[in-house]
Parts: sequence; structure tokens; C-alpha cells
Amino acid sequence: MNLKRKGDNTVIFANPPVILSSYSVVGPMEGKGPLANTFDKIWADTIGGNKSWEVAEHKMLEEAMQGAINQSKVNTNEIDYMLAGDLTNQIISANFTARRLGLPFIGLYGACSTMALSMAVGSMLIDGQFARHVVTGVSSHHDTAERQYRNPTEQGGQRAMCAQWTVTGAGSLVLGQGGQGPRITAATIGRVIDYGDTDTNNMGSAMAPAVADTILKHMKDMNRTAADYDLIASGDLGSVGLNLAKELLKRSGLETKEEFTDCGVLVYDSSQDTHAGGSGCGCSAVVFAGDIMQKLKSGEYKRVLLVGSGALHSPTSALQGESVPSIGHAVCIEA
Repeated sequence: MNLKRKGDNTVIFANPPVILSSYSVVGPMEGKGPLANTFDKIWADTIGGNKSWEVAEHKMLEEAMQGAINQSKVNTNEIDYMLAGDLTNQIISANFTARRLGLPFIGLYGACSTMALSMAVGSMLIDGQFARHVVTGVSSHHDTAERQYRNPTEQGGQRAMCAQWTVTGAGSLVLGQGGQGPRITAATIGRVIDYGDTDTNNMGSAMAPAVADTILKHMKDMNRTAADYDLIASGDLGSVGLNLAKELLKRSGLETKEEFTDCGVLVYDSSQDTHAGGSGCGCSAVVFAGDIMQKLKSGEYKRVLLVGSGALHSPTSALQGESVPSIGHAVCIEA
């Protein structure tokens, strides 16, 4: 049996799926950041006239996924699977969006790595000829995440300087067997790494070892170096986690320069007081669906490695004193 694998952890796609379209929807804070002109839609506020933040989040995900479908010009009856996830308990934003779109649904949870995970799984379905087209999408919302994982937003608690600001946003892609657009050529599925970190305010540090581990495995499997990529973008390590990941890679013999950055660093600027930067499922989703996709299409980027990073804890596990297990999933996209 000829497995489509290279090395120990990487899958090579014999018929690389094409990213036919992308669509991003963000909240007002993201719309004031440095990537504002790369987003398809910016909400004027974080609730959008809905009865709760949770409803607002799944409406935002609906908008992003419907927008990607519309831009792809693929008929809904030709989309074989919807792959989606989010941070809310039981991934309700994805579930309710699936209820609205009426497509065969595969719910995914990889915390903030879910965008990269959905791209990897969707590519496997298409390359394996189990699907003609798939639509992927993820979302997060600052206020739903604060309410679930930390403190009631109304409480106005002091945030640690190492903490990150959950992005209010949703991003979606339509992948197909053929057509015009950047192609997903490989995927490296990560392993859960846990060094015993229990500080949920410092998720960047908890996730950095998992991201570094996946990058190292990908480079080894593909016999590449960081210089072979125009951009290596981690999911949402923020400034603290990014610096740690760079140091871990350096100690392991992989030198990175300006090509290695983080979506949580890119989405906000220093004037926005987000402390260590952005986080959340929507962070890498809106940065990839907007800025990175535009640069792939223009030819500014020829090859990109997106490494989604996820902290796989829950409010209950944190309260019970458990550490924060983390994961990184990588997908290689080529223009």
C-alpha cells in the first residue's frame, strides 16, 4: 500500500487541494488594527444586534462561511462536507452554523489550532477522493471566551501582561479538487505536548513547545529549512510564545529570521493594549483568510507554513489544577 506520507508525521497530497475562496469577518477592535483593509467585513460592534455574544459569534461564522461559498461560485450541492469548530462549549457556534447551512458536518476541536486542523482534514478528504469540495470555518469572540474561560467581562478584572486578547472574528475557506488558487501541498499533524505549565493567563508559553515540535518535525520530514518558506506563521502564540518558540527552535538547530512570525502578533498593534497580542480560533483564521491569502494570490508569498497552535485545557481542568496540554498542526500552502 502506497501511503501518502513523508517521514514520520507529514502527509503529502498527490493532488493538492486548491483554496478556491476565502472570507473573513471581524469585530470593531480587529477592524482598527493593522490588517483592517484585508478583512471582508468589519462589524460596528461585538453583538451585531443579537441577544447575546454567543449568538453574535455563530452569526459571524455563518457570514464568513456563506461569504466563502458565494465567492467560490461553487453550488452548495457540490460541497460534500462542512468542517468547522470554535471555542465555545460543545462547539455550539459551529453546530448552529451547520444547522443553518444544512451541509454534511464534521465538527472539529483543536482549540486555536482548529483552522489549520480543518485545512489539513479537508485536504485529506479531497486528495483521498472522498469529497469534491469542502468548506472550512472557525470562529472566536472576545466576550464569549472571557465569560467561559476566565472572568465575567462585566467584572473588569486586571489582565496579566502575558495574557492575549481573544480575536472577535471568523474565517472560512472553500477547498476544491481543481481550479485556480493557492494549493495545500502538505500537512503535519502535531502531537500533544505538556511541560506542566498551569498558568492559563500565559497560553503562549504553554503552546510554544508544541509549535516548535511540529515545525521541527515538518522540516525534518520535508528536508527543508525555514529559509524555504516566505512565511512561517504560528496560530496565536502572541509575542511571549513566539519569542520562546524561536528560542526552542534555535536550541534545536533550526535558525529562523523574519520569515517566522505569529498571527496574534500581526492582528493588533501596540497602541491597542492587547498585552501579548491576539488569540482565539478566529485569530489565525482571519489573518490567513485575509492578509496571507491576498499575498499568496499576488505572488508576494510563494510558500507559506501555517502552524495552528492550541491550548487544550478547559475551565474545569484549570480549576482542578491540571496543566495545559498543547498542540500544533501545520499546513503548507503554495502559490
